Amino acid sequence: MSGSFSRRAFGLGSLACGFLGSTYARADDDTSVPATQDAATPPPPERILCYVGGYTQHGPPGGNGDGITVFEMDRKTGSLNHLNTFTDVASPSFIAFSPDKRFLYAVNEINDFEGKNTGAVTAFSVDHATGALTKLNTVSSGGADPAHLSVHPSGKYVMVANYTGGNFALLRVQKDGSLGAMTTLIHNTGPRMPDRASDNPPGNFAISDHSGSHPHMIHTDPSGRFVAVADAGLDRMYVYGINLDTGRLFPAKKPFTTMTAGSAPRHFQFSADGLRLYILCEQDSKVVVANFDAKTGDIAPQQAVSSLTAHFRGSTLAAGILFSPDEHFLYVSNRLGDSLAVFQVAKDGGLTLVDEIWTHADYGRALKFDPSGSYLFVANQRSDSITSFRVDKTTGKIGFTWDFTPIGSPTCFEFLTLPA
Repeated sequence: MSGSFSRRAFGLGSLACGFLGSTYARADDDTSVPATQDAATPPPPERILCYVGGYTQHGPPGGNGDGITVFEMDRKTGSLNHLNTFTDVASPSFIAFSPDKRFLYAVNEINDFEGKNTGAVTAFSVDHATGALTKLNTVSSGGADPAHLSVHPSGKYVMVANYTGGNFALLRVQKDGSLGAMTTLIHNTGPRMPDRASDNPPGNFAISDHSGSHPHMIHTDPSGRFVAVADAGLDRMYVYGINLDTGRLFPAKKPFTTMTAGSAPRHFQFSADGLRLYILCEQDSKVVVANFDAKTGDIAPQQAVSSLTAHFRGSTLAAGILFSPDEHFLYVSNRLGDSLAVFQVAKDGGLTLVDEIWTHADYGRALKFDPSGSYLFVANQRSDSITSFRVDKTTGKIGFTWDFTPIGSPTCFEFLTLPA
């Protein structure tokens, strides 16, 4: 690629500030003393930046994106104002900050890194004065078309799921945030599963690839003791323990839980206390609520609820899943059906669908709240836009802001709050 930054100048310089007022002098002293700022004047607000990744031309899906685009969010309206695009990165379809947010990591969803049948992962440092990204290095992900990554809570490892490669890996994080040696690479096998689930929505002609293992997400439980992997090809949820010294994974007491045949578990969310796991299956558009044993890593499904209203008919594939900040509500995006589902979370963890609304765009993927939880953003891959919704924190219901942010093939978000 030709350069690290787009021609638009990077607009994240520090805000200019000055003191208002005049100097004064005592009648018997000609020494001027600057006036102090009025104590009642509120400090300038923190700045909220939004980093958006997606598909570029370099990658099997192809795409209209240019790299990782940085926006500044208007705190009053939720609108996103373009600041810069970091272009020296291929198809960053999923991004994640380190726990201290000093570093940003991006998958490169490609299959030809350095001439081999593999994707890659790129590391960046983040300037907390300006939000600017500096590329540190790019290394192999260990398999083709990585679709997801996350950072271990210790900050020691980046974990990446290689969808087409059918495996997942752990990469050691160096002291400077760059990526070092691969410490684990695991490929699972199992019986051929059906392309469609038996409990599919009526009229659903969309299929999920069940030709083999297709890890779609990898993430730890809140304690960091266990690593969970959603395999959409084998219809399984895997659980591993981790050795933080070596970066090696070992199967939990119960290595995996089999989901509904053909359902394609895609993404998941743990409750903050780590006692429940919410698994989103893309093919049948259902959320499976499971108890999670924090001592053994055992997954015990308790409920399965559709992310579609009973009147829906047609093709759809569930995509993203996200808790509200207080965990009173859960949100799911449905591709093809182009809707957002809102669930109320009961005290026992059970879900009730309370609303389903149109995304006002095509093929919604990731969902993300701004840091205040006042706005919910959706990355709409096929319509090349981000749409936003104002959140009623009491009812969980969302209302469209009628704000469209144009961006090529977006698929993921991260927010960063900068000091004033």
